[in-house]
Amino acid sequence: MRIGSFVLTLIICCLSHSTISAAELPNIIYIMVDDLGYGDLGCYGQKTIQTPHIDRLAQEGMRFTDHYAGHTVCRPSRLVLLTGKHSGNTPIHGNTQYHFPAGTETVTTLLKDAGYVTGGVGKWALGTPGSEGVPSRQGFDYWFGYLDQGRAHNFYPAYLWENEEQYILSGNVEGPKRNVSTQRVTYSHDVMHTKAMNFIRENARNPFFLQAHYTIPHTNNEGGRATGNGQEVPDHGQYAGKDWPEPEKGFAAMISRLDRDIGAMMKLLKELKLDKITLVIFTSDNGPHQEGGHKMEFFNSNGDLRGYKRDLYDGGIRVPMIARWPGVIKPGSESNHPSAFWDFLPTACEIARIKPPVDTDGISYLPTLQGKTQSQHEYLFWRAGQKFAVRQGDWKAVRINDKSALELYDLSKDIGEQEDIAAKHPELVGEFEAIIAKHRQ
Repeated sequence: MRIGSFVLTLIICCLSHSTISAAELPNIIYIMVDDLGYGDLGCYGQKTIQTPHIDRLAQEGMRFTDHYAGHTVCRPSRLVLLTGKHSGNTPIHGNTQYHFPAGTETVTTLLKDAGYVTGGVGKWALGTPGSEGVPSRQGFDYWFGYLDQGRAHNFYPAYLWENEEQYILSGNVEGPKRNVSTQRVTYSHDVMHTKAMNFIRENARNPFFLQAHYTIPHTNNEGGRATGNGQEVPDHGQYAGKDWPEPEKGFAAMISRLDRDIGAMMKLLKELKLDKITLVIFTSDNGPHQEGGHKMEFFNSNGDLRGYKRDLYDGGIRVPMIARWPGVIKPGSESNHPSAFWDFLPTACEIARIKPPVDTDGISYLPTLQGKTQSQHEYLFWRAGQKFAVRQGDWKAVRINDKSALELYDLSKDIGEQEDIAAKHPELVGEFEAIIAKHRQ
């Protein structure tokens, strides 16, 4: 009997250490902004636009140098993030209209099932109003923002969505006849940020997962066409007196406004005594845009990288990523671990102590956050229509269209992808061709 009692006690003890209660789950805040380039933040080399609060995130956490978005444009990039599958294994590989079908398994549904309260603000691109793809039918306990991607590039819309109900924005009138001074009153970003802050306050006693998918600094593409001064922002702030073109003042002001709000969010976490039990990740959905009068070169938005949004050179897909988690992540640390959006799902699952889906393309980067040895990808893969890119170690292969020859770069020596060395490495070209062929069907 004594031996049996000892064994039973041991089993109970082991079970208690192999599971985690909802109260012990760390909060996760995933901030993804829209069209912010690798070189647009001070901690990534920006010299002109001021981002002190985001830079402080890097000082207090980890800066990733080799992190990649899911795609070079927004809708498929979000699809990759949520499903944990790269664009060779997703239903779309461009900005094609797509609605999540009922019952889709995503990082949101998985964390909800694990005991998290799930919320999101900003741009949603995977289900229009009334469809099964809207956030409230895809694992979100709360959603506030845009549902239709086509409307998400107007920063003064007449309404946003709170779950499945329209939320009227006071004073805003949509359409070409609106008066700039009197009918653009409520800035959508400001309202979405307020809702994000409220979500944190309301769930301070619960483990929560917040996706803050802010639309700054995307240009105003209202009606699918960028305006000549598409960098819409209530004021130019500290840049008002600069001798710059108006679009550049607006672009810089959008980023500094975003930075201000990230600072306010971090202050709130400390006030609520949540900052030490919250993982905060900051990143961008793809590389920098060159639209609405903004010139990418003006602020060197892609840093030392080649290309920008819609390119599969690194300027279009390598993005800043900062992770902060006091007591887990070493302050001021840096990682060159090659990672991508499809790694977030297994990372979140490991944090929540649940198993990720067997068909994920991702590898958890929690060991990297903890300063431990990290498993590596065999390769990273992107497809954008008939454009393809593969990264394997420091080798990067790019095909810019279906008829072009494969280009090959050594990123360890040529981060700007300037010297195509495919002719020198025919055996590597053959390996990359085989990878592309595997995923192009």
